[in-house]
Amino acid sequence: MKALQTFSDEYLERCKEMSVEEIVEFIEGFRELHYREPDMSKLISMKVPENLLNAFKTKAKLEGVPYQTMIKKLMIEWLES
Repeated sequence: MKALQTFSDEYLERCKEMSVEEIVEFIEGFRELHYREPDMSKLISMKVPENLLNAFKTKAKLEGVPYQTMIKKLMIEWLES
């Protein structure tokens, strides 16, 4: 869950007084700080026993997660352990 950002009344009043140039400069600075290039994804193909895949898909669906997302999550957890 993302955090909710709140602003003081003073800050909001200051924003109303900003020039177009200041707004553009702020937005560019924000992008530089917060924008990350997404990781490139690589399509892979692998053989998995059908019963195993079906069981995995069912469990992922019960948890409300797409099964491929669950595979990626498990890969990350395994690397971090």
